[in-house]
Amino acid sequence: MRFGEAVRDGYAVERKIEPFYKGGKVQLDQTGQHLFCVCGTKVNILDVASGAMLQSLEQEDQEDITAFDLSPDDEVLVTASRALLLAHWAWREGSVIRLWKAIHTAPVASMAFDPTSTLLATGGCDGAVRIWDIVRHYGTHHFRGSPGVVHLVAFHPDPARLLLFSSATDAAIRIWSLQDQSCLAVLTAHYSAVTSLTFSTDGHTMLSSGRDKICIVWDLRSHQTLRTIPVFESVEAAVLLPEELAPKLGVKSTGLYFLTAGSQGTLRVWEAASGQCVHTQQQLPGPGRELTHCTLVRAAGLLLTVTADHNLLLYKAHSLKLQKQFAGYSEEVLDVRFLGPEDSHIVVASNSPCLKVFELQTSACQILHGHTDIVLALDVFRKGWLFASCAKDQSIRIWRMNKTGEVTCVAQGSGHTHSVGTICCSRLKETFLVTGSQDCTVKLWPVPKALLSKSTASDGGPVLLQAQATQRCHDKDINSVAVAPNDKLLATGSQDRTAKLWSLPQCQLLGVFSGHRRGLWCVQFSPMDQVLATASADGTVKLWALQDFSCLKTFEGHDASVLKVAFVSRGTQLLSSGSDGLVKLWTIKNNECIRTLDAHHDKVWGLHCSRLDDRALTGASDSCVILWKDVTEMEQAEEQAKREEQVVKQQELDNLLQEKRYLRALGLAISLDRPHTVLTVIQAIRKDPEALEKLEATVLRLRRDQKEALLRFCVTWNTNSRHCHEAQAVLGVLLRHEAPEELLAYEGVQSSLEALLPYTERHFQRLSRTLQAATFLDFLWHNMKLPTLPAAPSAL
Repeated sequence: MRFGEAVRDGYAVERKIEPFYKGGKVQLDQTGQHLFCVCGTKVNILDVASGAMLQSLEQEDQEDITAFDLSPDDEVLVTASRALLLAHWAWREGSVIRLWKAIHTAPVASMAFDPTSTLLATGGCDGAVRIWDIVRHYGTHHFRGSPGVVHLVAFHPDPARLLLFSSATDAAIRIWSLQDQSCLAVLTAHYSAVTSLTFSTDGHTMLSSGRDKICIVWDLRSHQTLRTIPVFESVEAAVLLPEELAPKLGVKSTGLYFLTAGSQGTLRVWEAASGQCVHTQQQLPGPGRELTHCTLVRAAGLLLTVTADHNLLLYKAHSLKLQKQFAGYSEEVLDVRFLGPEDSHIVVASNSPCLKVFELQTSACQILHGHTDIVLALDVFRKGWLFASCAKDQSIRIWRMNKTGEVTCVAQGSGHTHSVGTICCSRLKETFLVTGSQDCTVKLWPVPKALLSKSTASDGGPVLLQAQATQRCHDKDINSVAVAPNDKLLATGSQDRTAKLWSLPQCQLLGVFSGHRRGLWCVQFSPMDQVLATASADGTVKLWALQDFSCLKTFEGHDASVLKVAFVSRGTQLLSSGSDGLVKLWTIKNNECIRTLDAHHDKVWGLHCSRLDDRALTGASDSCVILWKDVTEMEQAEEQAKREEQVVKQQELDNLLQEKRYLRALGLAISLDRPHTVLTVIQAIRKDPEALEKLEATVLRLRRDQKEALLRFCVTWNTNSRHCHEAQAVLGVLLRHEAPEELLAYEGVQSSLEALLPYTERHFQRLSRTLQAATFLDFLWHNMKLPTLPAAPSAL
């Protein structure tokens, strides 16, 4: 086995794709350039064009945001938190201008600005409606009478009328007069919660929608119903369309038209006069398509909708042509893969039937529909244009990405009788797929040659895949399958604690790898050697020889299940990810874990390495996808630069000592933060004939921070009897010449003194004992009576 070659020292986070919206209100500014949305304790502001997060605003109380609103002039943003505090933001700078108590006795559930951007209405869970003057900073009105949560407030578009509309849990719409400070009317026609209120441009007509599957057109002059329109779905939002022709939406005459979004997951356009649906958006397959929000920005001509899966879709208002897609929250990320010949895109499978494809350079997102249940695993073919997915709906799909980055489904197949939990593509050529399922079988699927030709049009719909071979491989769920680099071997890993090796395409059993104490989550072939890696729930990674099925090495270090393993550095190292949220880098030659990457907070299910082996991709249950870059060369360059700098400084220090420029030498040694080097300088000063004067002159001319560092070094030297003299000499200078008040103001002086005292006492005790012994010797010497020695005989 070849376990030598250049190895990697580590990875660093290059980029994170994190959740930015977890449900609640979304809003666009009037230009359509900024998107505002709630994510727990924060309001996130995104740049619509790039998808980049510009600001993440969080109140001081760090409580969940319950409501927010952006003023019509795009200048003022107000947020309300569960701590009953309202915050007025300068949102472009990300700073709070003012913070005040909401006075509501329960959290604020809704808020809205008036057309002049000066008045703010808040509806509380306590049934109260309050109005605030944002400019003069005081409360102007307090309206009581709504039962339960006031979940909807809206001002009349004509500021001269001074009317406020609200709706609470009794499904009634209340009209409040700010002038009379009273309730003008209560509109009762809905039987369920009212979800939206929208007004015509002349201000005489209002449209309300509700979860009772009807929309009502109201005459605001008589406060009477003009028309009740059954829309046959629970409506979450209705918006009045601009009064202009839009043939693509079925608006072919002047009049009142409105658009509804709700439980069916499609946008529909209705004519108010006839109550007829004139346009229905094409229905996309799969659950989680229900629409929870819809908002129209007339000035920008954009329509924003939100799905139950927390995906945000931006349309052109005149044609409902999809402009942008944002994945707000991926919940649990189950698998990730690089896409494209140059790894320009990534595909993410989360706890959803939809796949999400991100372009790394621009953050553009594409949401792929096709599966009808949660997608469990992904794999990509060698060239990077084709990739495959498998799901709980017992099916598999092949997708193709074109050169513009658009992805379409080109093939699908079914045949398993249970969830398909793992999939692997052929390695040499795009010829087949292998899938493993909870039905304990593995299926081999040939890829139709028609898919490989560039001219294949996707208009005809996905090609049907047929399984060529089916083999029952294990007694329990198959969690992982892997195809060898030569396409002739297949490895399977199962919950039954074994991995097995099979020949392809016949699926004949060649051998069994036994040794793990718990089920296996991942199997992977080495790209260079006849070796198989397995990751298990027993917290270990094992390497096995393909010739005799023996265990070559065991890597222990994860505290919980190891979920994924991958070979890097041409097969000389391993990357492993676990349910402890850690990613570890191992060197195979010495079984050593050389780096632990700790950026996830939950199980890391997805792990994939780029073609050039210079980047890694991880996805976890914390809803984060992290792109890691190899920083080995960068770290080596930094280390080399540090070494060179140290050599230069050491040479400069030697020169300064030679020239007896002690002050510069001591300052340089302290800046290097090396106690031993500073000690060398102090020793050099003490060897000088005028040692005491030179030491005093040098130490006292140091800056205060340098003296503090010198005092810390003295603590270290003082612990050693060989260096205590230098420490005591420096301490003597400081104690003699520095005022006690100044010394006490030094940073960490108390801990330094506590450390100095016991050793200093010990040094003085030793000196006292030495002095006593010397005095005794002197006494003995003077009192010795030596006998007179006989004279030496003279030589003959």
